Amino acid sequence: MSLHADTVRVLKEWSAPDEEQEALRLAYGDHLAAHPDGVWRSCADGHITASALVVEPRRGRVLLTHHRKLRMWLQTGGHCEPADATLAGVALREAVEESGITGLTLLPDGPVRLDRHHTPCAWHLDVQYVALAPEGAVETAGEESLELRWFPYDEVASVADATVVRLVDRTRALL
Repeated sequence: MSLHADTVRVLKEWSAPDEEQEALRLAYGDHLAAHPDGVWRSCADGHITASALVVEPRRGRVLLTHHRKLRMWLQTGGHCEPADATLAGVALREAVEESGITGLTLLPDGPVRLDRHHTPCAWHLDVQYVALAPEGAVETAGEESLELRWFPYDEVASVADATVVRLVDRTRALL
């Protein structure tokens, strides 16, 4: 199965938590139907990305990256690559690369949210997952990060934008 086909499958099977998310789910599906290259960075009309909020539920905190190019506190995530076989695999690969944490595992029920936003390269149709950090995880910032930092759930709103806050809120509701 191609990454495009896997992404279509993930979106078809995902149960959106509300009407806004359902509208995005349908829009993503329409985008992929119209763009066979819709998972690749080269798709100028926008492309699928995958991200993962790294969490330590027992300690009530999330790991955010201070993104080097965007200068914002964000969850880990990024573009699909030719070697990626699944959308969940993209999210997990990006989380490991950007956090330096080995042993991350994704919540088993698939994505938790969708977020469409414009970046310097194009529209990103982000599919957002949650990655659980193992006990005692030690983070190491990669080249895309100015800094990595753990934030208690309640402090995220003081450093990150509303999209990250919504992802944290949805994650907390699921945990």
